[in-house]
Amino acid sequence: MNMEKQITVTSPLLPSLEEFIPYLRDIWDRKWLTNNGHYHQLLEKALAEYLKVPYISLFTNGTLPLITALQALRITGEVITTPYSFVATTHSLWWNGIKPVFVDIDPETCNIDPEKIEAAITPKTTAIMPVHVYGKPCDMEKIQSIADKYGLKVIYDAAHAFGVEVNGKSVLEAGDMSTLSFHATKVYNTVEGGALICHDEQTKQRIDYLKNFGFAGETTVIAPGINGKMDEVRAAYGLLNLKQVDTAIEARRQVAAKYREELRDVPGIWVMEDMPGVRHNYSYFPIFVDAEQYGMTRDELYARMKERNVLGRRYFYPLISEFSTYRGLDSARPENLPVAHRIADSVICLPMYSGLETEELERILNLIRQ
Repeated sequence: MNMEKQITVTSPLLPSLEEFIPYLRDIWDRKWLTNNGHYHQLLEKALAEYLKVPYISLFTNGTLPLITALQALRITGEVITTPYSFVATTHSLWWNGIKPVFVDIDPETCNIDPEKIEAAITPKTTAIMPVHVYGKPCDMEKIQSIADKYGLKVIYDAAHAFGVEVNGKSVLEAGDMSTLSFHATKVYNTVEGGALICHDEQTKQRIDYLKNFGFAGETTVIAPGINGKMDEVRAAYGLLNLKQVDTAIEARRQVAAKYREELRDVPGIWVMEDMPGVRHNYSYFPIFVDAEQYGMTRDELYARMKERNVLGRRYFYPLISEFSTYRGLDSARPENLPVAHRIADSVICLPMYSGLETEELERILNLIRQ
């Protein structure tokens, strides 16, 4: 039996309990637990400021903003997206009765390959849904120029990209809308939660109606909405976590720098470098295993880590296009997605969180270097 302390792939950023209790007491006194309460309003304002965006709508998880964005922009038909993501990206299309069309990914960034998008456009295409994978920004200029050329909407799944900027500008400004996830595993969390970012007041109003059953007044329902509201307890928790997120990102940056420095020259292990001009959030640290050079397959290394109580994750394996719901689609055929398959078969995300200790880091590195 392995007695070594378990190192998980991530660990949640938690606010101080001592600081949280007065907030809870205040919520108890106010007796207003959900539906645009005091802390909800404060958090929307604080996040808009921190993220440098004009309009943000909070949600109870990260999937509902995707579903709601598609409704708010009245997207139908087909949407071009990536097979290399968490299933929620494509599930949001399916729940809206939209056909996902997969295109291959760029081998350097793991993001959707803009060079492959145009060939996938048909008369039924209405939008593109790219993902900033691991928080690495997509080629937003190229994607936007394709969207403009064909009159398509762009919705970014920015679940991994909290606080990510390119040349001082938030990635959340790109496209028609962007969504965030505040799940416990993310750089910034509200336990469960998410947000939808848009660029004008009218759209923000529509989103806020849609996430509250479509109510625009006590007796007026303007659309078939959904219940996506964030409650006061999680909004207060989120306000406290926002105070320490920069410190946590800096600690993650140091972990990433150490991983990179120690693994860069290991034969058969490829690591991603920082992108110039980008403020990264170090949400994940993927490595890619070339079995021939490394002398061991990705799955063998993954199993060996597990035996030693180091829990990596194969994000994203299998590809979304491999799941039964999507496997029958023409665009899901493996021959259409060679790069995505190669990446999915070689990736392991290493443990990454702000509280990772030096000796734990050494344990992980020794395992891989051996």
